[in-house]
Amino acid sequence: MVGGKLLAGYKVLDFTQIVAGPTTTRLMAEMGAEVIKVEQAPAGDPARLNPVSRKGRSAYFFQHNLGKQSLCVNLKTEAGQDVIRKLIPHMDVVVENYSPGAMARMGFGYDTLSQLNPRLIMCSISALGQTGSLAHIPGYDYIAQAYAGITEVIGERGEKPVMPMAAIGDVSTGVHALAAIACALLHRERTGEGQYIDVSLLDAYIHGHDLNIELYSAGKGKFVPTRNGSHHLSLSPCGIFSAAQGYVVIIAIMDHQWQGLTRAMGRPELQNDPRFRTNPDRLRHRDLLIAEIESWLQSLPDRETALVLMDRERVPAAPVLTIPEVLSHPHLLERGAIRPVSDPVLGDFMLPGFPFRFSRATQSTQLSAPDLGEHNQAVLGHYLTYDETQIARLTAEGVLVTRLTGE
Repeated sequence: MVGGKLLAGYKVLDFTQIVAGPTTTRLMAEMGAEVIKVEQAPAGDPARLNPVSRKGRSAYFFQHNLGKQSLCVNLKTEAGQDVIRKLIPHMDVVVENYSPGAMARMGFGYDTLSQLNPRLIMCSISALGQTGSLAHIPGYDYIAQAYAGITEVIGERGEKPVMPMAAIGDVSTGVHALAAIACALLHRERTGEGQYIDVSLLDAYIHGHDLNIELYSAGKGKFVPTRNGSHHLSLSPCGIFSAAQGYVVIIAIMDHQWQGLTRAMGRPELQNDPRFRTNPDRLRHRDLLIAEIESWLQSLPDRETALVLMDRERVPAAPVLTIPEVLSHPHLLERGAIRPVSDPVLGDFMLPGFPFRFSRATQSTQLSAPDLGEHNQAVLGHYLTYDETQIARLTAEGVLVTRLTGE
């Protein structure tokens, strides 16, 4: 089962935008938390402008804000700030990803909010952290990636690094933040104590180095990790190979995997070839080995034939799927890794699925994303008992904004 109601009853005030922060709060919403997305009037989350857009409704925004309510308020006004201060005692969690210090300048720093609600968990998500000499730098995923040394190891050796076309750092940081918040809530259940959490893309990216840091440091600088194109720097065969139709990833680094690959290739004699017997041997003769493997792959009628042969020998291998192939792959559809959604304006389309599987969670209902300020009346009426007259007055004064699709 997917998220269901695991976090039912928890209330989240969400000051996040674009991807990293919205990932955290979207996952919480999918697990049943009540997430109130606070959007700055008059335009709201800049993600609302990202494609694909129809009648002002963005599929990008839809993806990252499923299950949330939208409260659009002018945080630069005293009346708008008063709305937030009054909501804080009702909340369990505040999540924000403004530039470091922005929340404090608006009067919503943790020191202030914790006085209004000592049990509050507040999580700040930033590119480079809330402290340190780089904290002031405006940041995005690729900025943190560059500072973390990740960009340096992506691309062809001797050529400039490349940028992955996926929000790896943003989404990873969002999940790191979710883990931290869940642990802080568990601590609060045991002690009654709220606390502040500082999560950064830089820290999450550094966390993603599996060997580069220790390889250089423990090796006393004898080996400097860098990019190595389509093949692993220190393991072979481990990389992307050209097949008859498209590309395949092959990882045959253990002895039994390498032996299995030679059998799949119909070349068992390569097992004892002194050029390829051990991983160091294969690294020294990697270009020759790549040529042998690609010659075999391209002799086959198609990519699938190679995958079947390697699967029989339990060799880890995968096709490099295109995005259209991902959207139609039976395994991904069966697991819900890719899920169909429907929206009255955007129509039927596909999104990444909920990434966790729980044995004791109920199935989530179909979720949607809010229009700008769609829940102003519902949120303020429920928590602050504002009536329609008060809402209308605040709207007329520009403190609150509501803009429904098509308006």
